[in-house]
Amino acid sequence: MSMIVYIYGEDNFRSRQYLNQTVDRFRKERDPQGLNVVFIDGKKDEITRIWDEMRAAPFLAEKRMIVAENILSGTDQNVLDSLAEGIKEKKFPENNVVVFWQGERMGKSKSAQTLNKLLAKERWAREFTFLSGAELTSWIKKEVAGRSGSIHQRAADYLAQNFGNDMWHLDTLMDQLLAHSQGQEITLADAQLFLEEKVEDSIFAMVDAIVAGNCKLSYKLINEQRRRGEEDHHLFAMILRQFRILVEMRDLFNRNENMPSAQMAQELEVHPYVAKKSLPAMKRFSLDKLKKIYEQLLEIDIKTKTGLGEPALLLDLFVRKLG
Repeated sequence: MSMIVYIYGEDNFRSRQYLNQTVDRFRKERDPQGLNVVFIDGKKDEITRIWDEMRAAPFLAEKRMIVAENILSGTDQNVLDSLAEGIKEKKFPENNVVVFWQGERMGKSKSAQTLNKLLAKERWAREFTFLSGAELTSWIKKEVAGRSGSIHQRAADYLAQNFGNDMWHLDTLMDQLLAHSQGQEITLADAQLFLEEKVEDSIFAMVDAIVAGNCKLSYKLINEQRRRGEEDHHLFAMILRQFRILVEMRDLFNRNENMPSAQMAQELEVHPYVAKKSLPAMKRFSLDKLKKIYEQLLEIDIKTKTGLGEPALLLDLFVRKLG
């Protein structure tokens, strides 16, 4: 009987992690020479190549593994229908392990839905939904321990509450916290310190959307900050500060294109992290455009401080004007 593995779900970080573990285990136990694991791009590869790989015999080994990524995101109905038929009629060779990993949004076609239902019924199908609450806290503690570290319960709870479904960012953050703690237990204060960087990331994304004139995304990101409890005057101050940094960085860049972000940070007396994150946005826009936007923000700042307008209304009008 052929072995079909289906790894899917909205939490594509943990599903990718599980896929990597599955492939590594197969290589260690079945394919130490590294000759019998093949990856297929389910959205691009044609049906002929897909079936050739799935039917090919193992080379100097008992088993062969074929990993098909994001098959259900493809638009070729022939591929989807052919694989569905292959599952129904058991056309997959017994000596091959076929792994379907779905990390992207699945297509809405009937063919994609049919194949998904068939795969989900397989014995080795595993769905990864987002963790929350105590389950997520437990996962964080286990991950940190697996990376030769330790984390206080309150710190793990704090990360679970503030990073939620952003598992890829949480993964990076745990590595950063482990490096920061230098073998000591990660404390609540450590976790709170690194949360500030996440707030900075949100501001960078919001400023990018505003400069690009993307009203819909700008409003979404601004309202997200409001839901988190940010007051409009503070939110406006952060946006104003970020545009000032972009203007100053662009001015330095125009005078010396080879200046690294670390040197820019030193020249402008800002944190190296802020300069590094600002660099891509700064390069996408001219100095003149950034200056015009900054001047508009200064006008809003004056109106706000002199009682000539409400920060929330002025900011929303500013975003709409840029769009």
